Amino acid sequence: MATLPPLAERLRPKSLDEYIGQTHIVGPNAVLRNAIENSNIPSMILWGPPGVGKTTLANIIAETLGRPFFNLSAINAGVKDIRDVISKAKAIRQAQTEQPILFIDEIHRFSKSQQDSLLGAVESGLVTLIGATTENPSFEVISALLSRCQVYILKSIDERDLIHLIDSAIKKDEILKNKSLQITEYDALLRISGGDARKLLNLLELVSNAKEIESSPVDNALVLKLVQQNLAFYDKSGEQHYDIISAFIKSIRGSDPNAAVYWLARMIEGGEDPKFIARRLLILASEDIGNANPNALLLANNCFQAVSVIGWPESRIILSQTVTYLASSDKSNASYEAINKAQALVRQTGDLPVPLHLRNAPTKLMKDIGYGKDYQYSHAYEGNFVQQEFMPEKVSSTKLYEPGNNSAENRLREKLRNNWKDKYGY
Repeated sequence: MATLPPLAERLRPKSLDEYIGQTHIVGPNAVLRNAIENSNIPSMILWGPPGVGKTTLANIIAETLGRPFFNLSAINAGVKDIRDVISKAKAIRQAQTEQPILFIDEIHRFSKSQQDSLLGAVESGLVTLIGATTENPSFEVISALLSRCQVYILKSIDERDLIHLIDSAIKKDEILKNKSLQITEYDALLRISGGDARKLLNLLELVSNAKEIESSPVDNALVLKLVQQNLAFYDKSGEQHYDIISAFIKSIRGSDPNAAVYWLARMIEGGEDPKFIARRLLILASEDIGNANPNALLLANNCFQAVSVIGWPESRIILSQTVTYLASSDKSNASYEAINKAQALVRQTGDLPVPLHLRNAPTKLMKDIGYGKDYQYSHAYEGNFVQQEFMPEKVSSTKLYEPGNNSAENRLREKLRNNWKDKYGY
């Protein structure tokens, strides 16, 4: 009996109407859908978390437009593979008018020289490039290539769509619809898959093959039990990469240097990109440590710079030093919470005017109507501070930064209290 493809492959959408999620770019009248329907797509980078449909969308674009389609994975492709595809694309363009599509999965793993080898073909229009990445393309895609591509951000699939995906799979799949699969609770399926549609369907297939479903409905307890019995099932598909980085970050946040360096070792032994690890540390240094220990950000930044030029195996020592330091440091998410509150306030209050005394006044007219009038230059006062209003009047006295309860930020709190008295309630 022939081996069936995985459920996720059997259910892969073939058209935009079947595609789940990403309505902001491929929904009715959305920008990318209009480009596809007008047969006028740009080279593009699809940026989003795993399992949100980047590869599927690339396939749909090629199928909808009837274009020749080349598929490379940056994990195992090199410059020679790129040149082979470009050579084939040239032959196609000479024989017919269709512009081939070159899809590169995990394009962030391509080196600078590999990305450079794409430039000529993209710039001349020999191919339309579709790159897929889970990493911020601003960091991982060279500027010359990025400037020639439109970046589309794909979002995690929401809970409603994921539940619809489960129910649709049970009804439509030739295998599942013949099984007695009755799902009474979805929470465990959704939580374990983490918004990853591919992982969700793999998990659903695992559950559907269990003998327990013949006598029991599928609830959260059964899903958790089956997952614990089949942990290796997830390892071989590569999703463990994201679980390990999650455990790594949470161990540092939880101030456990032993667990943190253990998960670091797991990533090192698995051949993870050292820059990927260092970038996560750079984010964590601000998000989870912040002003409790400003040196954390300096060390994390130096770590990122160092591993960018050193690579394996020596980078493991630099990463270990940084990881153990960050894990052992005082923690504070006060800066992270402050910018979250500030952005929420801006979204609620709209475009409030800048107070007149804070406005720039480069011309006489601006000065005459009051721009910059009554502004007090802080350095002209004792302690380089004078009380004045810096917020728009409508949100005056709104406190956004609440210093954390640690020695460094307690000193900041005391200074803010002395300066601002009761204005912000420090």
